[in-house]
Amino acid sequence: MATSAIPRFHGQSNVTAMPGTAAARARNLRASRAEAFREVRGETERRAAPLSDEDQVIQSMPDASPTKWHRAHTTWFFEQFLLMPHLAGYRVFDKQFAYLFNSYYVAAGPRHARPQRGLVTRPANSEVAAYRAHVDAAVVRLIEEADAAQIAEVLRILEIGLNHEQQHQELLLTDILHAFSLNPVAPTYDAKRIPPGAKKSASGFVAIPEGLHTIGFAAEGYCFDNEGPAHQVYVRPVRIARSLVTNAQWLDFIKDGGYATPSLWLSDGWAAVQAEGWEAPGYWRKVDGVSHTLTLAGLRPVDPAAPVCHVSYYEADAFARWMGKDLPTEQEWEVAANAGLIDDAFGIVWQWTRSAYSPYPGYRAASGALGEYNGKFMINQMVLRGSSHATPAGHSRASYRNFFYPPARWQFSGLRLVDYGS
Repeated sequence: MATSAIPRFHGQSNVTAMPGTAAARARNLRASRAEAFREVRGETERRAAPLSDEDQVIQSMPDASPTKWHRAHTTWFFEQFLLMPHLAGYRVFDKQFAYLFNSYYVAAGPRHARPQRGLVTRPANSEVAAYRAHVDAAVVRLIEEADAAQIAEVLRILEIGLNHEQQHQELLLTDILHAFSLNPVAPTYDAKRIPPGAKKSASGFVAIPEGLHTIGFAAEGYCFDNEGPAHQVYVRPVRIARSLVTNAQWLDFIKDGGYATPSLWLSDGWAAVQAEGWEAPGYWRKVDGVSHTLTLAGLRPVDPAAPVCHVSYYEADAFARWMGKDLPTEQEWEVAANAGLIDDAFGIVWQWTRSAYSPYPGYRAASGALGEYNGKFMINQMVLRGSSHATPAGHSRASYRNFFYPPARWQFSGLRLVDYGS
């Protein structure tokens, strides 16, 4: 999710008008997609609602973006890739917005520098809200009025846009939490958004069946293109942890000098520890001698039983080495998840794997602007699997490949371990 992977739609979008039942199905499909569009767009606004105008303009680092930018960028996406090519007579809301709110679509034109998004105090939030309303009305009209020759393509691009916006909904929360972490008064985003604890109490390791397994998305429905093609992989004998690594385990790692023992760390990881002064996971701090962590629900005492969160790949790798274990490959993780061998795979924290983010055999990036920002990022990043409590509902599956650079820890990222034995 460091970038938004381009989706590939596997479902059936043919809604050519036909008499009787077929025509009714076509109308129902249009209505259901319009409702899905309204729901996704509404969720973005619900996530932005607890934030003030000042909150929504802040950019705390180059890798994060302001809430206002997320709201405007996802709107530009629909305007650029859906409305302009497919809605006859569509009036662009503001021609300057294409420059301000493009991200990294080179083929779509020039764009404002990413590290300077927080300097864009104008347009105001009220104008971004008007922009969203303008585009929303036009998209619903396109869904309802597109003719039989274009509706399949309209629904395909709509599906891309909806999943793209869901990714930004999670980024909206990760980015504002990072900004709040730099505020000395430790603001609360939403007191009701308490991070979930482990949902199950299983412990220990369970064997993943050795042999050939199919991974990657191969079902009907929707996926991002980096989830395919589905292909076979060989899984060697390995046992995977049923549960996620907890804060209690991490506290033991800290007490044993984990952040002060260079032999546990990759060279780049140790350099990051030294340069950044890491002594604990991201957002941890001592309050009256007690470890606390900043969450979306505010500053809270560290819960020893909860899964550890906001750790980088470097930290996850060092912890695994300290435990005498390993991080799973993404193939092992997916096979285990598909087989129901692991608990809390989804909805708690993303889980680091030791797999580099690279293309599957036979992968080809899509042509045009919509295909340029996934394949070209398949370098120097590591894969995370699962989903977090910030991931929107319905946006998780076993084949989903998230990816970030090894030092990143402002995401809701944790880990589980594997044991290859002696």
